[in-house]
Amino acid sequence: MDEMVKAALKKWPNVPACVGWLALDARGEWYMRDDRVQAAGAFPQVKGSVIRHDKLREFIGRNYESDARGRWFFQNGPQQVFVELEAAPWVWRLAAQADAAPQLESHTGRAARMDTAWLDEAGRLYLGTDLGLGIVHTLDMEAAADAVERGWWAPQAIGHAALLQRFGVCLSPQHLE
Repeated sequence: MDEMVKAALKKWPNVPACVGWLALDARGEWYMRDDRVQAAGAFPQVKGSVIRHDKLREFIGRNYESDARGRWFFQNGPQQVFVELEAAPWVWRLAAQADAAPQLESHTGRAARMDTAWLDEAGRLYLGTDLGLGIVHTLDMEAAADAVERGWWAPQAIGHAALLQRFGVCLSPQHLE
């Protein structure tokens, strides 16, 4: 977490949380969801405006965490901005290697170590890592398939709801308020 964010938390410890205004899709894109977008429908059916500003994306990524209830948020100064998730809190990008399983990097640029692999009922590939649960980016499925074919990964079948429960992930923090 950024030092300026930590300082803001000390200075203003009781700022109300923000819910419904930020979302993360299954390809690692952040979306702003203003009142108009929220009124038009739930995420991910109605996504909102994709955040393209690199510095803002980096700031969100550095200050992205979860709470004890499995809700993911961006700590924006003293305010927690809870995130609507399409599939999982992390989106994994894979860097193929010649003689080893792919290296993992999250949509926020954090390196991760794979522990488990899962396939949900829609055929989406998820990895449990030292950072938590994430979905493999669709552009990296060739490297993922290679890891499975070589025996480096052995995905287990599981329903998406059961997978979220296993990892303690809340997709929509609004429903816990």
